[in-house]
Amino acid sequence: MRTRKLCLVLLVAAATFFSRSTSTDTIGQAAPIAGNQTLVSAGGVFNLGFFSPGGAGGRTYLGIWYASIPGPTVVWVANRQSPLVNSPGVLQLSSDGRIVILDSQNATVWTSAAPTRNVTTSASAQLLDNGNFVLSYDGSGSAQSVAWQSFDYPTDTLLPGMKLGVDIKAGITRNITSWSNPTDPSPGANTFKLVQGGLPEFFLVQGTTTVYASGPWNGAVLTGVPDLRSQDFTFIVVSNPDETYYSYSIGVSSLLSRFVVDSTVPQVQRFVWVNGAWSSFWYYPTDPCDGYAKCGPFGYCDTAQSPMCSCLPGFVPRSPQQWNLRDASGGCVRSTNLSCGNGSANGDGFWVVNRMKLPEATNATAYASMTLEQCRQECLSNCSCRAYAAADVSGGVSRGCVIWAVDLLDMRQYSTVVQDVYIRLAQSEIDALNAAANRRRPSKRLLIAIVATVSGVLLLLAVGCCCIWRRRKRRGETAASAPSGGDEDVLPFRVRKHPALIPERDQRLDENWKCDEKDVDLPLLDLAVILVATDNFAAHGKIGEGGFGPVYMGKLEDGQEVAVKRLSRRSMQGVGEFKNEVKLIAKLQHRNLVRLLGCCIAEDERMLVYEYMHNQSLDTFIFDEGKRRLLRWQKRYEIILGIARGLMYLHEDSRFRIIHRDLKASNVLLDRNMVPKISDFGIARMFGGDQTTAYTRKVIGTYGYMSPEYAMDGVFSMKSDTYSFGVLVLEIIAGKRNRGFYEAELDLNLLRYAWMLWKEGRTVDLLDELMDGSFTYSEVLRCVQVALLCVEVLPRNRPLMSSVVLMLASESATVPEPNEPGVNIGKNTSDTESSQSITANNVTITAIDAR
Repeated sequence: MRTRKLCLVLLVAAATFFSRSTSTDTIGQAAPIAGNQTLVSAGGVFNLGFFSPGGAGGRTYLGIWYASIPGPTVVWVANRQSPLVNSPGVLQLSSDGRIVILDSQNATVWTSAAPTRNVTTSASAQLLDNGNFVLSYDGSGSAQSVAWQSFDYPTDTLLPGMKLGVDIKAGITRNITSWSNPTDPSPGANTFKLVQGGLPEFFLVQGTTTVYASGPWNGAVLTGVPDLRSQDFTFIVVSNPDETYYSYSIGVSSLLSRFVVDSTVPQVQRFVWVNGAWSSFWYYPTDPCDGYAKCGPFGYCDTAQSPMCSCLPGFVPRSPQQWNLRDASGGCVRSTNLSCGNGSANGDGFWVVNRMKLPEATNATAYASMTLEQCRQECLSNCSCRAYAAADVSGGVSRGCVIWAVDLLDMRQYSTVVQDVYIRLAQSEIDALNAAANRRRPSKRLLIAIVATVSGVLLLLAVGCCCIWRRRKRRGETAASAPSGGDEDVLPFRVRKHPALIPERDQRLDENWKCDEKDVDLPLLDLAVILVATDNFAAHGKIGEGGFGPVYMGKLEDGQEVAVKRLSRRSMQGVGEFKNEVKLIAKLQHRNLVRLLGCCIAEDERMLVYEYMHNQSLDTFIFDEGKRRLLRWQKRYEIILGIARGLMYLHEDSRFRIIHRDLKASNVLLDRNMVPKISDFGIARMFGGDQTTAYTRKVIGTYGYMSPEYAMDGVFSMKSDTYSFGVLVLEIIAGKRNRGFYEAELDLNLLRYAWMLWKEGRTVDLLDELMDGSFTYSEVLRCVQVALLCVEVLPRNRPLMSSVVLMLASESATVPEPNEPGVNIGKNTSDTESSQSITANNVTITAIDAR
C-alpha cells in the first residue's frame, strides 16, 4: 500500500515538472495530470483540468472550458455526480483504457465508460480544438482509432459537432441536462432530449413535466423552430435505423457558440461570443404559445390573436366556461362526430391546415414508402385516425406518410406555410366549412364591379380635388379670423353658417364630417361651447402642444374641466389623423387610456375634447429636475405597470387590436392621483383579427422610441409598441431621455448604457440619482430586465404585453435573460431638426419614406 502511494506521489511530481516545462493536449498511461495542471488543445481553444465553482464548498470537478474566455465558461464536466473532496486530484489513463480520477488518498472518484475496443500500451487521450476529449486506442489520433469520447456523454452544453439524440447501434443516449444551480454541476431538473417514435422530436422537460417541444422533424425543418436556419450556422437532423440525432456546425471557424440548458429556468439557449461577452442568439420557449400543449387536444395557439387559443376547424371548446377564463388546457372536441363504422355513404373527409406547427408525433405512425393518396386511404380505413401528413417534405416534394391515431397536441399557427396537415372531419362539417369559405370569397364578377366602381370614384375625387385646389389658389385664404390666443399657426375660426346659407359644395364637405356621428358614439360639441369653455383660446389657458397642435384647458357649462386639442395650421396631422383618433379612442374604455369626451368640427376647425389630466404629461415629471424628486420609486413602478396594462388592453383585450405607433413620455398623461393614461391615437392603426404585422412607406413616430424594423423598413406590429414601452420604462427609471442622454466617456445612449450596467451587474446604478425615498432592489432589477427584453433587436424575441404585465407584477414569474438592445445609436453630434426628419426625442416624425 505504501509503495502504491509512493508511486502516486512520484506520478504527481513528474506531471508537475512536465507541466512547467511544456504545455500538452494529451495524456497517456505514463503521463497523467494533477492539481492545477491543464491540458490545452493544439489551437489554444479549450482547456481541460480540475476546477472548483465559486460557492462549491471545496468540491472539485474535472471539466473542459474555453481557454481564452475569463470565467471560466465550462462546457463539459466528467464527475458531475462524484465531486472530488480530497484534493489534489489526478487524471490518468488506466491500462484497460479507462480515464480515471483519483483523489489525494489514491481512491477512485470517477471512471469513464469502458472503451469500445481493446487498447494498446500506446493508447492516449487528447483534447481537441472542438472541445472533444478523445481516447485513441492505439495513440494514432485517427477517427478510426476512437475508443471513447466526451462528446458521447454531454452535460449541459452542446458544442458544434456534438450530437443530441440516440445511437441505437452503440447503445448511447445523448441528452443535455442543466446544472443544479450556477455553482453546482450535478444534474439539475431541466433536460433537453430526443423522444423516439413516429417523427423525430426534441423535448425540454423539467422533472417529469414537458415544458417545450421542438415540433416534429419533417425532413426540412423542426416545425416548431421556424427561425432555426441562419447564415453562419448549419443544422442537421439525421434519422435512420442506426441513429437519430440533431447537430449543428459553424461556417466561421473563429466564431464561438454553445447550446445550453439553463439551470435557473426551463429554457434552452444558443449563445455566441461577441464583443467580449456571451450574447443570446436565440432561446426557447420564447412566448406563451411555445408552452407545451398550451391549448389542449385539437386546439392551436396564435400569439397574434386574443385570446391566443383557438380550436381547429370542425372543433369547439370542450369547456366554454374555462376558455372564457383563458384556461384552454381542456382543449377542443368535434362539432360533428365521425361517421366511421356506421355505414354512411358520404363518410368522412379531410380539411387542410398549412400554417401550423405539426402536432406532437412521438405517438404517431410513420410509413416511409407510402404516397399521400395511400396515406389518405390508410387514415380513412382506420377509425382511430385523426389526421395525416407527409413524413418528409425536403426539397419541396412530399414523401412518406405519418398518421395520428391520437389526440392532436401542441399545435401553433405561424404567418407562413409549414406544410399541409389533413384533419379528419365528418363530410357534413367539411361542406359547411367550404360554404362559409365561398361566402367570404367574392366572385370574379363582383371583384370586377368593385374595382371599376372604386376606380371611378377615385377619378372623380381626383378631378374634384384639382378643381378645389385651383379655386383656392385663385381666391386665397380670405376667411375672417376669430381670437387665436396669440398663436399665429392656429387655423382661423369661422362663424358656422346656417345650413341653408352654405353653398351646395360646402354643404357636401360638411356632410362628410357629420357622417362620423354614425361611426362613433361621441358627442359633437358646438363651436360656441368650446369658445366659452376656453375663453376664446386665451393664451393663459394653453397647457401644452404636440404634433396635432396646441392644447388648452377649459371648463364646460356643467363645471367639468376638459383639455381641448386644436388642429394647428402647421400640423402634418390632418383630416385622416383626426378621424382616426376619433374613431379609435371612442371605442376604447380602460383605466389607463385617456377618455375622449367629444369633438368639434366647424369647417376648417377640428378639435378634440378630453378629460383634463391635472398632472399633465409624464415627461413634465421624469425630465424635470425639480419634479423628479417628487416621483418616488413606488409611484414610478405603479406608472410603469399602468402603462403596461393599458398597452396590453390595446393589443390583446380590446374589441380591435390597436397598434399605437407613438408611445412616448409626452403621450402618457397623469390624472389627479398620478394614474397613467395613454393618449394621442392620431397615428394609431387598427389590425384585423388575423393580422400581425403591417408595412408603411410613410414612417410616423418618434426617434428614440421607434423600433429598428419600423424605423428602417416601415414594418410595424404589436412588438413595435413593445419596443417603445421598453424605452419608456428605462427613461422612467433613469429620469433621462434615451436620445439626449450620453455617458460622456463611453459614448452611449440610454439603452446601451442600461445594457452595459446590466452585464456588469450594476443595474441599480441606472436609478435616478435625484429620486427621494427608498426602493425595492428586486423590483428595479426586474423592471430593467423586462425593459431590455422589450428593446431586443428581433421582434419575435420581444415579449407580448400580457407577458410583460405578468413579469412586472409577479415576483415568482420567470424573466428570461435579455440580449443587446436593438438600436445601438451612440452619440451623434450632427443631429438636426427639420420638418421631414426630426431627431428630437419628444417630437413626432411625420413623413419619412422607408428605404
